[in-house]
Amino acid sequence: MCSLKCCSLRALFLLMLCRPMQIPEAEGKGEILPPTIQKIIKGYNKYLRPFFDNGPVSVGMSLDIASIDTISEINMDYTATIFLRQRWTDERLCFDGNKSLSLDGRLVEMLWVPDTFIVDSKKSFLHDITVENRLIRIYPNGTVLYALRYVYTINTLSACSMDLTKYPMDKQTCTLQLESWGYNINDVMFYWTRGNDSVRGLDTLQLAQYTVEDHFTSVSEAVYETGRYPKLVFHFELKRNILYFILETYVPSILLVVLSWVSFWISQSSVPARICIGVTTVLTMTTLMMGARTSLPNANCFIKAIDVYLGICFSFIFGALLEYAVAHFCTLHRLSSKEFPKDEDEEAEEERNGILAAVANSCSAPDNMNKINSNKSCKTSIDRKRERSKHSGCGSPLSVMKRLCCIFDCFHVKNPYHIDNYARFSFPLSFIIINVFYWVYYLYF
Repeated sequence: MCSLKCCSLRALFLLMLCRPMQIPEAEGKGEILPPTIQKIIKGYNKYLRPFFDNGPVSVGMSLDIASIDTISEINMDYTATIFLRQRWTDERLCFDGNKSLSLDGRLVEMLWVPDTFIVDSKKSFLHDITVENRLIRIYPNGTVLYALRYVYTINTLSACSMDLTKYPMDKQTCTLQLESWGYNINDVMFYWTRGNDSVRGLDTLQLAQYTVEDHFTSVSEAVYETGRYPKLVFHFELKRNILYFILETYVPSILLVVLSWVSFWISQSSVPARICIGVTTVLTMTTLMMGARTSLPNANCFIKAIDVYLGICFSFIFGALLEYAVAHFCTLHRLSSKEFPKDEDEEAEEERNGILAAVANSCSAPDNMNKINSNKSCKTSIDRKRERSKHSGCGSPLSVMKRLCCIFDCFHVKNPYHIDNYARFSFPLSFIIINVFYWVYYLYF
């Protein structure tokens, strides 16, 4: 008895599933759909795709980019609003007439629609104010136009290259990929309705930091473990506008470097003034570097162009501070050396002679220890030593020491006040040369 009831319930369920869908009445009213729509829907099964037994159904797509709201380097994503339009032909929806039928978006629940989704989407939603922003239109030959208004957020790590090594002079190539979730290439085929012209709205799109330089479309397939699925890809290239960063970061950093050079024209005796300029510019540059990194991801793999430039500016500012420290130390050393009556040349000569004598004594010490008992033998050994010194190994250290002393004399600053004169010329010249190499490399390579 129990098995008989189970069989009857199962048969009833299968009968209800296979029965054509009945058109519900409008809520709260006894109104029914117009006769034309009733005739179209009668016997229609939305769970079966068009051409179920006659090959795949072709779905054409086109896009309108309404806006690209935010492109975040910190979150590595971008948010955009698009109008997605899909077209396909369903022979079951053919009707007599020469005009299309525009249906309420809520009637989409009665028809078969493609299961299209956006790849790499972190989150997305369909606008529903005042009603769900969906459009459905049926043409006499059975062609269906289905349009949606989507807002989606895509992860740029997978949809964009996001190579920030040239930031803020970088270019990002991003993609928007559309795939079928459940229908493989044997069931559904995707294509762009008008090729590269299938995507519109980029020409009039205004972005805060970027400019759309180029865009194109492509058709491919997505291969997964469950099969091969149709995929449409929209590529677009974004170039960052550098003017904002020039005014916000580059110009202030250049002015700070120039401000640090003011200390070269201040007297070395004005210690508070020069130290104040050096320390102030260093601290300000540090604050500027920290502010420039707040809008960027904390990734060690990215050595950005702006970091390189800020590092160069910080090095010049810190170098100006060290320049004064060296000049001040040399000045104090020179003042202390004036207490001795000897001239600088005589002191340098005596210092060199003392070094050479010490080296000579270290070389001749072992021979003197063996012949210290006799003055005659000592003189003889000294004479012999002088004769042997021409061919002995002590001659080479003496010559090396002489050359080293000459080299050190070349770097010896006789007048410490000339250090500022050298800095006034060398610092601006080297900064200009480095700037030329920096901008040529990051703009053209």
